Amino acid sequence: MKKLVLCGVAALALTACNQNAPADKGGVDRNAIVLIDGSSTVYPITEALGEEFQNAAGTRVTVGLSGTGGGFKKLCRGEIDIATASRPIKAEEVELCKQSGVEFIELPVALDALAVIVHPGNSFVDCLTVAELKTIWSPEAQGKITTWNQVRPGFPAEPIKLFGAGTDSGTFDYFTTAINGEEGASRGDYTATEDDNVTITGVGGDNFSLGFLGLAYVTENAGKVRPVPIRQANGVCVAPSVKAARDASYQPLSRPLFFYVNKKHADERPHVGAFIKFAFSPAESEKLVAEVGYVPLPTEAYSLALAKFEARKTGSFFDGGSRVGVTAEELLADAGK
Repeated sequence: MKKLVLCGVAALALTACNQNAPADKGGVDRNAIVLIDGSSTVYPITEALGEEFQNAAGTRVTVGLSGTGGGFKKLCRGEIDIATASRPIKAEEVELCKQSGVEFIELPVALDALAVIVHPGNSFVDCLTVAELKTIWSPEAQGKITTWNQVRPGFPAEPIKLFGAGTDSGTFDYFTTAINGEEGASRGDYTATEDDNVTITGVGGDNFSLGFLGLAYVTENAGKVRPVPIRQANGVCVAPSVKAARDASYQPLSRPLFFYVNKKHADERPHVGAFIKFAFSPAESEKLVAEVGYVPLPTEAYSLALAKFEARKTGSFFDGGSRVGVTAEELLADAGK
């Protein structure tokens, strides 16, 4: 049984993971390998799909972990077949691809909920509002909002130790848009990382810490941290969960996750299309996406995504911007047109 090649940011085996290496040096036929890179959030999904596809088809799959922004750079340079992303492609990234002559097909692959987390021993935070999260995370909070009692009277006068996604992460972009109302607007005095395990370890090691990351990492590390319910517009506090993300009751931190497929590679390399067909087969994808803690697309969305891929419909639904609360059905409404 062949093993899936996982090329992490800090991977030491750089030669094995070099996606520009000629086939004769590594003995690898470029036409029998699928190259994927990008989001740490989407990584568990891609890893699971890649392993199963590799076992079923015998086609080698490599999965890199350079962050959403890093994945788009590689996609636009033509270095990879698929970029994974936890936010839509930005206008400047669209322009970079255009300058390089790279066309892409935007496909939602799963749904996710961003979780705000605290230490499991935290006994005072039972629910937070979006306004309170903005008080903590807005750019104006830097150096000023430093203790919990500044967030809400009655909270302890203890320092808040903050952890979250780095600025190259789609999770950072989406969180800042949803909470602060502007993509990229955030205080900078927190532990920023592209490795969600750093956030889990940091929050799990400090009783007065707080962080944010994708729900799957919380599920995977159950007991090490505690997800905080968010107060909705109707006054109900809703915790992040697969069900709440799918029925849209957890807002504003539910979002789609994406594959961006290089159209030329899809046209010229049949194994890329074979992988996409496998990844958007409900029988495979619904099971594997759920197993790694994410939210499968609505069943009908899989056939719409395949129709969009087969029609080679390029470009982005978002026109280079970012929107909160977009559904998979909206993204694929004109899939085959």
